[in-house]
Amino acid sequence: MTAYKTYLTSKDTDARLQEQQIAEMAQRQAGENADMELDPAVQYQQILGFGGAFTEASAYTLAHMSEAKREEVLRSYFDQVDGLGYTIGRVHIHSCDFALENYTYVEDHDTELRTFDISRDHQWVLPLVKDAAAVKGSPFTMLASPWSPPAWMKTNGEMNHGGHLEPEYAAVWARYYTKFIRAYEAAGVPIWGITVQNEPDAVQTWDSCIYSAEQERDFIKNHLGPTMHAEGLQDVKILCWDHNRDIIVDRASVVLSDPEAAKYVWGTGFHWYVSEEFENVGKVHELFPNNHLLFTEGCQEGGIKLGEWFTGERYGRNMIGDLNNWTEGYLDWNIVLDETGGPNHVNNLCDAPIIADTVTDTLHYNSSYYYIGHFSKFIRPGAVRIGLKAAQNPDGIYATAFRNTDGHIAVVVMNESEQKYAFTLGHGECIASHTLPAHSIATYVIHE
Repeated sequence: MTAYKTYLTSKDTDARLQEQQIAEMAQRQAGENADMELDPAVQYQQILGFGGAFTEASAYTLAHMSEAKREEVLRSYFDQVDGLGYTIGRVHIHSCDFALENYTYVEDHDTELRTFDISRDHQWVLPLVKDAAAVKGSPFTMLASPWSPPAWMKTNGEMNHGGHLEPEYAAVWARYYTKFIRAYEAAGVPIWGITVQNEPDAVQTWDSCIYSAEQERDFIKNHLGPTMHAEGLQDVKILCWDHNRDIIVDRASVVLSDPEAAKYVWGTGFHWYVSEEFENVGKVHELFPNNHLLFTEGCQEGGIKLGEWFTGERYGRNMIGDLNNWTEGYLDWNIVLDETGGPNHVNNLCDAPIIADTVTDTLHYNSSYYYIGHFSKFIRPGAVRIGLKAAQNPDGIYATAFRNTDGHIAVVVMNESEQKYAFTLGHGECIASHTLPAHSIATYVIHE
């Protein structure tokens, strides 16, 4: 028989990533079919990892907690056994909305970038990344994204409210990325990849910059790609788009249909805001099967949502929807925010899986923390998504399955409905019966 473990998180109970009794799959009877059938012979994408963003807001908040609480957060996210096992991360190239203010790494009009200096990041961000890596036991697969070029490089003369990169500064801006990568590497934080621009289709009240699809294509083709190669950084991945799913197909297509631009692009990054059109993510894979797909940002907007369950279900639904459409990794936004849902220099307050109350020195673990854990703890880097056939999942039931490099299979099943869900899970000659409570999520780890 095939033995496996079950881990459950369920609303209105104390179950939070709680291990259930070890179960065995029974021998399948002749002609017996399961509601969900595993097919490990069918293989899809390989997983890069799961993680979150090391924003200045997160780092600043944790710096204002007691050392014991700060260390608890680091263990909760980055311990590879007892925590969520995060292995990938994201940092912002100078300021973003979840920074304390607008700032850059150079003095105004320094086109030679002689004044380039990341000393501000040494105050909060880099210490957090390095302490987290120490808990993890190795460096992160780290993605870096700019929210805006310096104001003097832009058409609107400010970092906020959109604007475009002035063409005369394109070469300087491309070198800026390489300066950042080298500076972080020297600080002990290697950069795995960069995105061209965070949310290039959104004029925001915070740090933002607009690129049309053609402008992004041409910046990659004529400046960023060649500059990265000239600087010996051709192994650092470049991701295009880094915005929502609604128009991902059109935006990615313009870049990836151009061979001279596409040769520099590892993949397409995307966010979850605006829509849950997961099929659009799969469409990019269908059109460009050699292009990689990475979820680069998502969070619950509108301030903190302590104790809410829908936030966790939003994560679970989106993660399964994207993973089932060829996504190779998942990056949450701020790993931690304070009791206001900030700090944020334009009051764009949001929620995070862990809220750190700097007034009372208390940590609050939201439902999203546990929902993420049902994936990150059990679907490890190198895991491959496998076939999972369902005769017909009722509304509110979502599922995905992966085989890890150690051979263990992780099946995540989520029930967002108001009723409990009874189902059978089949694997080879074995079959098992399960019941998921209403508003719950479970991970079944099968040891063959």
